[in-house]
Amino acid sequence: MKRMINTLAFFILFLSREAKGQTNSEVLKMDLLKSEIIKMDSLLFEVSFNQCDASLFKKIIAEDVEFYDDRFGLNTSKGNEIKSLAEKCAGTKKLTRKLNYCTIDKLGDFGAVQLGEHTFYVDGIPEGTGKFIHIWERKDNEWKLKRIVSYEHRGIKK
Repeated sequence: MKRMINTLAFFILFLSREAKGQTNSEVLKMDLLKSEIIKMDSLLFEVSFNQCDASLFKKIIAEDVEFYDDRFGLNTSKGNEIKSLAEKCAGTKKLTRKLNYCTIDKLGDFGAVQLGEHTFYVDGIPEGTGKFIHIWERKDNEWKLKRIVSYEHRGIKK
């Protein structure tokens, strides 16, 4: 009987170590995913949007992008997205974006979902906030922004 209890205790200890190992592995994978998506968010907005780097913007946006916006509706044209960035950058006022917060989760083998809120500034003055959902696809070791939902845009009371 004592031998059976020892065997059972050893088995439980083995299983708990395996479960912990898998948990640590999953945590590391999620940490890596989050850092990759935060980097992509930074490239999309800090570089492409804020600094008007259209060539980087073209690389990040998927060919079959879908952009759902609570103010403008649906856009399914990558060309229109590039044109919109060019018009923003040609304007006399400097429009920039700052990430307030976001959460990131994996979408199986497809990619990741990013949910968050950001503030938009005009010439350094906060003008409004908006929430967003970004669906990122990982294909051939590259991240592409596939789907965008932009909603709950609100002006900042002055």
